[in-house]
Amino acid sequence: MIKPTISVEPVISSEELAQLRKTNIALEGRNYELRETVRQLRLQSAAVESERDQYKREAKKLKGELEQYRTPPLVIGTIEALASGDRVIVRSTTGPQFLSKVSETVNSAELVPGRQCALHPQSFVLVEVLPNKYDTMISGMEVERAPEVNYEDIGGLDRQKILLREAVELPLLKPELFEKVGIEPPKGVLLVGPPGTGKTLLAKAVSHETNAAFIRVVGSELVQKYIGEGARLVRELFALAREKAPAIIFIDEIDAIGSSRSNEAYSAGDHEVNRTLMQLLSELDGFNTRGNVKIIAATNRMDILDQALLRPGRFDRIIEFPLPDEEGRRMILAIHTKKMHLNRTVSLEKIAKETENMNGSELMAICVEAGMNAVRAGRTKISGEDFVQAITAVKQGRNAKLTPIPDGMYS
Repeated sequence: MIKPTISVEPVISSEELAQLRKTNIALEGRNYELRETVRQLRLQSAAVESERDQYKREAKKLKGELEQYRTPPLVIGTIEALASGDRVIVRSTTGPQFLSKVSETVNSAELVPGRQCALHPQSFVLVEVLPNKYDTMISGMEVERAPEVNYEDIGGLDRQKILLREAVELPLLKPELFEKVGIEPPKGVLLVGPPGTGKTLLAKAVSHETNAAFIRVVGSELVQKYIGEGARLVRELFALAREKAPAIIFIDEIDAIGSSRSNEAYSAGDHEVNRTLMQLLSELDGFNTRGNVKIIAATNRMDILDQALLRPGRFDRIIEFPLPDEEGRRMILAIHTKKMHLNRTVSLEKIAKETENMNGSELMAICVEAGMNAVRAGRTKISGEDFVQAITAVKQGRNAKLTPIPDGMYS
């Protein structure tokens, strides 16, 4: 049997095969470059989309802020009474009263007389009940608990210390004593005396001994411009004291709001002061005498106070603070010079005799001025001559007359 012979000849030459291989490698490289370009474009597209979303969020936020700027501000008011249905009687801060409807979004349990609320400026619909926060002026009146002043820091005033401790300290520390005896402690204490005789200092000392919060307010701070604002401050003052109990409210210069009322007060300011006084009287009448809040007031013009303040049941105890006598002045000087370096020649008894009719503040000023004289001379110890010069300087400042103001610019 004869086998066929098959001749195998190359279809393409080796040169063409090498050329095809080169072309294939080039195509693969180009394909890789294109895929890498696509990947980079996809990353760029994702970054652009993320940036677009961020711009959309910022644009939405800016539109919301713009709408808030276009929205008129709400009117602040105070709920005075609840009417029938979904209506309340509200007094605006500008003065007038409104019978306002209540928005459906407001919780009816929050509609309590005395709470502040927000009203729509056009329809005066009650849209929000504000948090029950105290006025910043009232919050700023609070002093840290237990001021660092004790009875040893006050010279003299032995009888005044006893009377004030009986009226304020004992009801706070030992209220059961009054229950056993069957009497009510004094509701309020009025401190009367010239300036600088230790009224505020003794009130702080009582607060220190009872570890009570000390809330000090000057009477003029309760006088406000708008109707009802002063009375609101008085209410918040007593509410803050009840929250911080045990607490002592000290009203200095109470004659600013407690002066005698008369028919001659025609101005709106006088009427507003009278409203503030009536609110103070109302708070004093509603006070629990055995509670953890005590009120102390001070004035140097008792002659102009309204008789409604002085009647029993409001300020039951009136304590007079006279100018210190010779022994009292010596004790005050001893307290102020306790940390001072004095020569042996300094006699506090002699200084006390030479400072007749001076109050505690002036005695402290004498001690400071004597120290300044020593500093001026470059000494570390204070001599008796420094005190003599200091007494002379304080007396001159006390008796000095102001230069008269001319009638005209070229007088």
